[in-house]
Amino acid sequence: MSRRAALRLAAVSAVGATGVALLAGCTEDTNDRAEVDSLVAQSQLARRDAAGAAAAIALHPDRSAALDLVRVQRTAHADALDAEIARAAGTYPDGTTPTTSPSASAAPTAPAPPPTLDQLRAELAESQRSAADSARTLSGYRAGLSASISAACATYLAVVLS
Repeated sequence: MSRRAALRLAAVSAVGATGVALLAGCTEDTNDRAEVDSLVAQSQLARRDAAGAAAAIALHPDRSAALDLVRVQRTAHADALDAEIARAAGTYPDGTTPTTSPSASAAPTAPAPPPTLDQLRAELAESQRSAADSARTLSGYRAGLSASISAACATYLAVVLS
């Protein structure tokens, strides 16, 4: 192999290695965004379930202890998910963290009526399935968090609200 061919091979290899590294970096960022989107959806479901359980106490005061347990724990799930979302967002170079503001709705909406126990069970079943699906696609701590949330929702359905 001539010296010129060796230099060409080295240059092509360097450019190729840089390209592969850049593509791998882009792929990981896309995956991280998809994982965070999944966590955001789980957080929204947790807040919905907590609000539903709190509202259902008005219709079922005899089940208030069980419904309050669901409310407290689903709020804790949402808080844990929000903490992981914030951790994934990182910090800016000046040390501040990114913030999001809720989108303003055009007109205030009337509050929804309290859900029945069957409606709350259906919402918890949806949350359980969604968290289980997320756990299968996530990795590491995020997968464990989603799996434990799925298990908790299954417990609410099978034991707490049965």
